[in-house]
Amino acid sequence: MTERYPHDHDPHLEEVAAWHPIEGTPTKKKVAIGCSVGATIETYDFIGFGIAAALYFNTAFFPADDPLSGTLLSFATLGIGFAVRPLGGIIGGYLGDKIGRKPVLVGSLLLMGIATVLIGVLPTYEQVGIWAGVLLVAVRVVQGLAFGAEWGGAILMCFEHAPWRKKGLYTGITQAGFPVGLLLANLAFLASVPLGGSWAWRVPFLLSAVLIVVGIVIRLKVEESPEFEELKEEGELSKNPLLEVLRDDWRNILRAFCLRITETAGYAVSVTFMLSYVATEELADRSVTLTATMVAAGIGIVATTAWGALTDRIGRRPVYLLGTALHLLWGIPLFLVVNTGAAVAIVIAFVVSYAVLQNCLAGVQGAWFSELFATKTRTTGASLAYQMSAVVSGFTPLVATALYAGYGWVGPALLFSGYGLLGLVAAVVTPETWGAKEREEVAALERAIRSTTPGDVPAPRGSADRQLTAGSTTD
Repeated sequence: MTERYPHDHDPHLEEVAAWHPIEGTPTKKKVAIGCSVGATIETYDFIGFGIAAALYFNTAFFPADDPLSGTLLSFATLGIGFAVRPLGGIIGGYLGDKIGRKPVLVGSLLLMGIATVLIGVLPTYEQVGIWAGVLLVAVRVVQGLAFGAEWGGAILMCFEHAPWRKKGLYTGITQAGFPVGLLLANLAFLASVPLGGSWAWRVPFLLSAVLIVVGIVIRLKVEESPEFEELKEEGELSKNPLLEVLRDDWRNILRAFCLRITETAGYAVSVTFMLSYVATEELADRSVTLTATMVAAGIGIVATTAWGALTDRIGRRPVYLLGTALHLLWGIPLFLVVNTGAAVAIVIAFVVSYAVLQNCLAGVQGAWFSELFATKTRTTGASLAYQMSAVVSGFTPLVATALYAGYGWVGPALLFSGYGLLGLVAAVVTPETWGAKEREEVAALERAIRSTTPGDVPAPRGSADRQLTAGSTTD
């Protein structure tokens, strides 16, 4: 796929450029925080829809005389947002590789904010009949496009500013924005419960307007990726990044797609569907499930970053193998624990499902997926793989509900374990990009550069396509 940088002789020292120091750019922390804040806001908006779909939308936007059908329709609307995310990822990835990461970050955040605020003012089924569902679908499509464009730009911006040996940590910080958004969304819905009626779900969406203003201000101050600027200056931008990555890197797209399914579809079963399951079975009231999700998300903020940092020490693949294996084993025990109906047990189930299993995988993806692709097609490739899986995960609550209707809780439990098996196989066949050999090669290069040039000397010119920090792999 890409050539490995020659570490075993001195000519590489002549290629040292000033655009990416060993310890990262001077603004690396600012970029990581800015990307994380944006991810927080977009997750608040997107996940907020999932919470509302599980708790309110089945009766607010669809006929209330058949609760199960209303739940299916509500989850179908939820799934539509996931279905269009690949298109958002393609558009955002293409533009990110052609015009830059920063414009995509700002544009996606603004688009998401507008759509989310609109949800807060939509008429209900009682007011306009079937048009309520149609309007809900329309704004959900816009949400999906915006969220699809968001991830690649945010992760790649952070990845390309980060220190050579701390890519996992820094992308983990950006990924931690997602549990922060999840926490805020659940906090907003929990706080709005006493309002009753439609205000219980409208207020959380309307509050998004405040978050959007803050996020736009922060992202406008984030500097463009140094690796993108280097490619642009040298005239090496891809003419058609989508065509190029599909032609040259389709195997890595497929691998990353399968890796991602375990994480995102597993979340769809263990959190999104579980909220509806607990309510349907009357195992606990809404305050218990929302509290459980908040506790899990709170722990997940630290856990996601920690999992990412761990990959810098032991590699990307070992952490992912652990996470997918746990997914495979957790399906049946998850439902057995929740079925006890004990509040503490439900909280524990959510914490294990999210802070351990989901965050374990999410903390790895930022660095591993980025390292699988060359810089000039990196945003397109990583975004496409990441968002294609959203089609599967988006409709997973719908599938889980149908399996539950036919086979009871065993159906969705086995579905959860099946996703774990798929990810485990994918982790086995995906190249390690930051193993012991790659870490030692980079360490040797650092020592050679520092012994030749005083101070914090930057990375070799062209390392973007040689994937120095990844150790580079070939199919």
